[in-house]
Amino acid sequence: MSRTTQSDDDQKLLARLKKHPKLFARVEGLLSVVENAAGDIKKASAAEAHVIEQVRQMGHEALSSWAVKQAEKVSEAACENAEMRRAGKKNCAGTPPLESSK
Repeated sequence: MSRTTQSDDDQKLLARLKKHPKLFARVEGLLSVVENAAGDIKKASAAEAHVIEQVRQMGHEALSSWAVKQAEKVSEAACENAEMRRAGKKNCAGTPPLESSK
């Protein structure tokens, strides 16, 4: 991969991550564990626990974001389709009785 392509890819990834601030924060959290920036992680088991928690939360946030986007897509499709009706209370009180049944 050329240097320009890699730089472009890096910029695209950064732009995508910035659209998802919670995921961005989780990636930063993982990097903090890897770099041990605070210097508080002394054992592999502690690092493992931190990584597992960050990845678990990242997965939860990624799936939550996915679900919101899917719900928006379905809602938009429903609005575009005139045949679909939103769920809710019907306005009609029923069919009035026929004259012959009185």
